[in-house]
Amino acid sequence: MSVDGNLPLEMELPGGPLSARPLDFIFLLDASSSMHGAKIQSLNQAVEAALPAMRDVARDNPNAAVRVRAIQFDSGAHWHIPKPTPVEQVAWTPMSASGSTSMGRALSLCAAQLRTPPMPDRALPPVLVLISDGAPTDDFRAGLNALMAEPWGKKAVRIAIAIGEDADLDVLRAFMGHPELEPLRANNADTLVQFVRWASTAVLQAASAPPSRALGAPAPSGNVALPAPPPPASAADVW
Repeated sequence: MSVDGNLPLEMELPGGPLSARPLDFIFLLDASSSMHGAKIQSLNQAVEAALPAMRDVARDNPNAAVRVRAIQFDSGAHWHIPKPTPVEQVAWTPMSASGSTSMGRALSLCAAQLRTPPMPDRALPPVLVLISDGAPTDDFRAGLNALMAEPWGKKAVRIAIAIGEDADLDVLRAFMGHPELEPLRANNADTLVQFVRWASTAVLQAASAPPSRALGAPAPSGNVALPAPPPPASAADVW
């Protein structure tokens, strides 16, 4: 059995086949002009470096079929990885940075893919990782409302990583939607790599086997118990 002709969703086990549940992992990545230079280079490197570890997590959790996508937002928003791609098949194409910060449009674009369909009823909670170094230049609230209007948007595990000192933490907190959770703050390249790897592995691991909860449950932090993030790396170069 397959999804989109590519993703195997049945594995032969003793006693019969076990159907793996799709788990969508979606990066929402700021590629505005303020990310130009070291920041966008470090973000590309961090995502590419996380992929092998993501494949290891997926291999160790055969009940979850991990599918990766990515949205790039600048003066607009578009799918950098448009199809739900099995993590084993993902090859990262580096992004370049320019333009403004259309974060609201990125959330609306994501929301459209969290409806059922195209999301299958039996999926695991998706993981959304938003990474930004600034403030939205469009209607962020409209995009967030669109995301939260979808049951899978509410149920998603939503992680935010702030790059540098100018990131709008209030916006990132609103995206996460839980006062007990704070955005991660990456002020150098090494910390960004650590945080992207954590979100791509430890959070993915937790989302692969969450407690049972009905679709539309309002509290993703209660739906998936998140592990503690790593401490920031010390570095001489600070953004």
